Amino acid sequence: MPEGDTIFRTARTLDRALGGKPVTVFRSTYPNLTRFHDDAAITGRVVESVEARGKWLLIHFSGGATLATHMLMNGSWHLYRHGERWFKSRLDMRILIENSEYVAVGFKVPVAEMHTAESLARHARIPAKETDVLRGEFDAQEVTRRLVARAGEAIADVLLDQRVLAGVGNEFKSEICFVTGIHPFCPVASLSAEQVQAVIAAARKLVGANVLWDSGDRRVTYMGRGRRTTHSSDPAESVWVYGRAGQPCRRCGEAIRRRMQGEAARVTFWCPGCQRMPDGSDVDG
Repeated sequence: MPEGDTIFRTARTLDRALGGKPVTVFRSTYPNLTRFHDDAAITGRVVESVEARGKWLLIHFSGGATLATHMLMNGSWHLYRHGERWFKSRLDMRILIENSEYVAVGFKVPVAEMHTAESLARHARIPAKETDVLRGEFDAQEVTRRLVARAGEAIADVLLDQRVLAGVGNEFKSEICFVTGIHPFCPVASLSAEQVQAVIAAARKLVGANVLWDSGDRRVTYMGRGRRTTHSSDPAESVWVYGRAGQPCRRCGEAIRRRMQGEAARVTFWCPGCQRMPDGSDVDG
């Protein structure tokens, strides 16, 4: 599933291609989108902006309409010049937005909804700007309140809740816990105030480290490189623990462990030497 940095890159790219330009063609295989288009045509509207909200991508059209999409595991947005060959099958097309220069195609996008400003604000699953780790509107105090309210849950599970900290996915979850020295199965209630702040700061730092500012004051991600959470420039040493079960910890040499976690059974990685439970134990110890 794409994490916040990937969605941010997608939004940035689409915004540069579609922003400020009128839509010339709009198509979708989803009845809810085609009904909206039949009643209040998207063609002719201007794309005012494209933004990321955690793992959601929002395309704002003039006239107050917003297309909200979520990629889940298999969805993706592609951008082509007119006449370019698509990298995926046309059978996988779910949404198409054209202007005079570009064709934006949503392939296998599993969640797609049209909203007004009012319905978008009421949407329970689309996170607020204040919780998005890549937004200037990020509110650390509000995120702290939401995090500590989940006292009985494991910290790694809470990090995946986009209503608490939007933009953190499964890979970043394990990496955040490692760099803060907190065991991913540790209950939130056992964390000190300093540890809570360290987790929030690490989330912003690690996700933000995969995003650069360019000269046009727009965020751009590392192109052609994998996600990086370590300080090493070696692609083979780009992460601390994620995907490294059985391999030695880059700090202490202990073998990295792996276990499924939470109701969704998401895989978690940690170092038993660097990350301990509050009583000093390890969940596999």
